[in-house]
Amino acid sequence: MTDVLIEPYPGPREDLRALFELADDSPSELASYLHAGQVLVARSGDEVVGHLLLVDTGTAGEVELKSMAVREDVQGTGIGARLVSAALALARQQGATLMLVATGAADVGNLRFYQRQGFRMRAVERDAFTPATGYPDDLMVDGIPLRDRVWFDRPV
Repeated sequence: MTDVLIEPYPGPREDLRALFELADDSPSELASYLHAGQVLVARSGDEVVGHLLLVDTGTAGEVELKSMAVREDVQGTGIGARLVSAALALARQQGATLMLVATGAADVGNLRFYQRQGFRMRAVERDAFTPATGYPDDLMVDGIPLRDRVWFDRPV
């Protein structure tokens, strides 16, 4: 999509909830960060078709790409890559030197996407997606049980 504009989002986060829910299956986890950090959105005309949330990690020079989703009907058109590129530029402007992102180990598409954006595997967090952390017990992604979280990082 060429008519997409990436920009900061100053509006109510609740208006983006459906996009945030595409990125996270745990209502309690989503509630813990929905109002944190800075949001960038991808707009096509008047419609928001994607979002990205950047949060501070508490470590100097480090930011986390906490949440990102592109509306399903426009996935695969480069919007996600443009959101990541804009987030890297924003983080750089704000003095960050490292960006982190985490995704489910079962989500082959996300693992591929983040590596294509220059992220490298950093760590595996076992049993991150459990009922104790607000996720359904039988969650599957690409036919694989979702249990572990993979952390990536890349220089800003």
